[in-house]
Amino acid sequence: MNMSVIWPLVVFLVIIFLVGVYASRHVQSSSSFIQEYFLGSRELGGFILAMTMAATYGSASSFLSGPGAAYNYGLSWVLLAMSQVATGYFVLMILGKKFAIMARKYQAVTLVDFLFARYKNEFVVVLAALSIIIFLFSAMAAQWIGGARLVESLTGLSYTTALILFASSVLVYVVIGGFRAVAITDMVQGLVMVAGTVVLFIAALKAGGGMENIMRTLGAENPNLLSPYGNDRSLTPLYLSSFWILVGIGVVGLPQVAVRAMSYKNAKAMHRALIIGTVVVGVIMLGMHLIGVMARAIIPGVTVGDKVMPELAMTIMPDWLAGIVLAAPMAAIMSTVDSLLLLVSSAVVKDLYLHFINKKAEEKQVKKLSFIVTAVIGVIVFIVALQPPDLIIWLNLFSFGGLEAVFIWPVVLGLYWQRANGTGAASAMIMGMISYILLSTFYPNAFGMHTVVLPILLSLITFVAVSLFTGRSKWKQA
Repeated sequence: MNMSVIWPLVVFLVIIFLVGVYASRHVQSSSSFIQEYFLGSRELGGFILAMTMAATYGSASSFLSGPGAAYNYGLSWVLLAMSQVATGYFVLMILGKKFAIMARKYQAVTLVDFLFARYKNEFVVVLAALSIIIFLFSAMAAQWIGGARLVESLTGLSYTTALILFASSVLVYVVIGGFRAVAITDMVQGLVMVAGTVVLFIAALKAGGGMENIMRTLGAENPNLLSPYGNDRSLTPLYLSSFWILVGIGVVGLPQVAVRAMSYKNAKAMHRALIIGTVVVGVIMLGMHLIGVMARAIIPGVTVGDKVMPELAMTIMPDWLAGIVLAAPMAAIMSTVDSLLLLVSSAVVKDLYLHFINKKAEEKQVKKLSFIVTAVIGVIVFIVALQPPDLIIWLNLFSFGGLEAVFIWPVVLGLYWQRANGTGAASAMIMGMISYILLSTFYPNAFGMHTVVLPILLSLITFVAVSLFTGRSKWKQA
């Protein structure tokens, strides 16, 4: 066990724990536990909003599996990954002020709260909550696995022991601190992610003898590594274009990202977050995926894609600096998993328990249940993560596609189309979920496009047709 590498990570984890303790004071003193624990009392400024969006979106896929896929596919995966740069821009421009106004008007704490206030349909609530629970389990399992593999690579511990250490670290500060702890730690983690990306890129450039030499080495191994179609030419123009729907426009439908558009303080904060968030995501996505390609020339022969980044850092850097840089993927993983954990917890407590089982539950009871549910969900995901796949990016992308197919039109059309109604929304959610699962299982990447495209299209057609057929909604725009 190399303590020179481990100590920087220990210091980082201690800082994160102290943030959780600090945030827990707000949870204890807040006049509304629900508003504070699940939404940070809607007090996020522009910088924190930008960093929490970027950190939540930048996950194990961005720092481990994404670069691992770039290692295997070549520059084509960098091109594909760059479609994610506009993530924050799309979310805040499409949802932005209108979404925040409606959320405040209805005192919506979760995305499901908004959907119920908009459609007045309890079936929509059930579908939305179950979709969050089902698909986000895949995403959380991916993050748990990524964190464990990182700790495993650095410490030499067994995968199971590493998983226990990582899971317990995250659970402590999320359970005690809630959304505010998640947002503030996301800010710290976002800064670490950007710094780690820049330092590792410079080190890789130097270790590879410059970009020209790296590209020459890759071209000599396989010219397709430098093409926009991948090392096996499987990434066609149609697939690359359709992937933009999954990680670009479709991100508007991700509950873990959309809920950020409820939590900012004012319009000035939102506008600032638009700029900062786009720059931060751009640096991370370009830097990390390009590093993944460069790593193939520097450390050839890595067989597990998720281990490319740790092995590269520990090969080309002094141990102490590698430890600091590898805090970046740790930050990315923790910042995503904490948000997902809190979102699934809110779906169980706020959207199911308080909505259907005990609407008049006392705040003390809700507080206790929230802590318990968050901890139990973490334990269940831990059990699921005990049997990891080789490349966790596919778990993450499966989750993304499923959530987008279910949520994108109920959210977007719910904001901008007066005739959208509850029957149409429920029908679209069912169509999106079922078609996505069936296509993913039996006909993935249909017609050469990413699997998410057809379910999103079918969901839209279903929403419009059913809403028009069943009558005008009574909802009036704010």
